[in-house]
Amino acid sequence: MKKLNTLLLFLMLCLGQLLSAQQNEAKTMAAPEKKVMIVYGSDECHHCTDTKKYLKENNIEFVFYDIDKNPQALQEMLSKLKKANISANNLSIPVIDIQGVIFTNNIPFEEFLKKLN
Repeated sequence: MKKLNTLLLFLMLCLGQLLSAQQNEAKTMAAPEKKVMIVYGSDECHHCTDTKKYLKENNIEFVFYDIDKNPQALQEMLSKLKKANISANNLSIPVIDIQGVIFTNNIPFEEFLKKLN
C-alpha cells in the first residue's frame, strides 16, 4: 500500500510537470508582441508634428514623448542615442526608436518618413 501511494504521488508530480511545460510552451507560441514605435520630439517642431500626422494617417501605432516637457524622456532619448553611437551634436528631431533601432531626422524629410513604415 505504501509503494502504491508513493507511485501515485510520483505519477501526479510527473503529470503536473508535463502540464506546466505545456502551458509554458503555449505562452511561448503566443502571437509576438506588437512593435510600438517611440517618437521623441517636441510639439514646437514642425518635423515632429508632421511625423505624428504621417503616422496617424498611415495607422502606425506610436508613442510620442515631448522632450521639451518631459526631462525623463529627454534623458532616455540621449541615453539611447549614446548607446547607438549617434552624436547628440547638431541633433535633428524627431528621434525614432523601433524595437531598439534608433534613427534621427538627419536625411531629407520625405526619405525619413519612408523609414517609418
